[in-house]
Amino acid sequence: MKRLTMLLIFALIGGVAGGAYWYWSQPAGGTSAAEPKGKGKGKGGGVLTVRAVQAVVKPMPVIVEAVGTVEAEHSVQVRAQVSGALQSVPFREGDKVKAGQVLFQIDPATFRAQYNQALAQLDRDKAQLENARAQQQRLEPLLKREFITRQEYDVAVTSAKSLEATVAADQAAAEQARIQLSYARITSPISGRTGTLAVKAGNLVQAAGAGVPLVTINTMDPILVSFSIPERQLEDIRRFQNDRNMRIEILADRAAAPVAEGKLVFVDNTVTPQTGTVLLKTRVPNSNEVIWPGQFVNVRVVLTIEPEAVVVPEAAVQPGQDGSFVYLIDENGKVKVQPVKVSRQMGADVVIASGIKAGDRVITEIPQTLTPGATVQLAGEGKGAGKGKGGEKGKGDKGKEDKSGGGKKAGGAPEEKAKAEAK
Repeated sequence: MKRLTMLLIFALIGGVAGGAYWYWSQPAGGTSAAEPKGKGKGKGGGVLTVRAVQAVVKPMPVIVEAVGTVEAEHSVQVRAQVSGALQSVPFREGDKVKAGQVLFQIDPATFRAQYNQALAQLDRDKAQLENARAQQQRLEPLLKREFITRQEYDVAVTSAKSLEATVAADQAAAEQARIQLSYARITSPISGRTGTLAVKAGNLVQAAGAGVPLVTINTMDPILVSFSIPERQLEDIRRFQNDRNMRIEILADRAAAPVAEGKLVFVDNTVTPQTGTVLLKTRVPNSNEVIWPGQFVNVRVVLTIEPEAVVVPEAAVQPGQDGSFVYLIDENGKVKVQPVKVSRQMGADVVIASGIKAGDRVITEIPQTLTPGATVQLAGEGKGAGKGKGGEKGKGDKGKEDKSGGGKKAGGAPEEKAKAEAK
């Protein structure tokens, strides 16, 4: 008996649950609870609400894109040419410097002493040379009168010439000592921005050839950007190379605006066999120093401007096994899959080479239930548009609608009309 009672209770509970499910799954106003109002399934004649835009014709650049590396047009590693104690560093690392500006001062005492010694030796030998020349002049008339022998006169001439050579050697030694003294003061060979200091004041520096450079200076304006392109694009580059409209844009980010613009200054004379690419360089102004040596940037080579390019948003173009395609809306509101050939992409715009023409409507927001042949309506043409009109009228003339009893009807009429047009 208890078992029969339990079975009856379970049957009753099941019946109540089934009835509740049936009640809540019934269509409300012609639309099921699992389906958003105003939308169909796309199959079997249902109407889907989609967003679409028209393909437009506008001027678009013909471009070649690459990734480049920023490099200084001039880069100098400053090294000491003489050894000695570093007395002072009259600049800070990272500073801008000008050509000829003093960067390092090495203790010059030793080099000044050597220079002074060379000058003193030069003066001594010059005095001896003057004496030898005077002796030669005194002996010359005596030789003519045969008061002295030819040998005595030749000795005087030889002594004078020997001292002339000694004086020339002394002059070279003095010049060398002066140059060594000048090396104690290290100046900037170019204008640019300094890097990290390798040695601080007070340390002993060694002559060039040992260790790291004291500092590296890079020119920042103008600056070079090197990039590589596939060899198949070299023909296009060379064809437009001398065109005044050809320019090269430098972008920190592909979606951002160009930060610099320049001209092509170098095309390598060989194709890299390992990668099948050709190296190119552009020189761009960089007065604000927005790009730095060693930085990776996006390079956009604008070859020319296509005056009448068919353009659609990126969201409208879909990838497929046989290539790209778009969902096209025909004049009857039906969806059609249209294969297209993509020429290139510029930001959010895609240039279509073939497949669609200006004025064609392409879907940009694609529902998951969308299928070819489905009937669609554009967002804003359905219930939302009717509600806006009815709402405004009800707000501004509420009393009149209440008296006539047609307020509700007036608000619903545009919706029914839009649905009828969509069907």
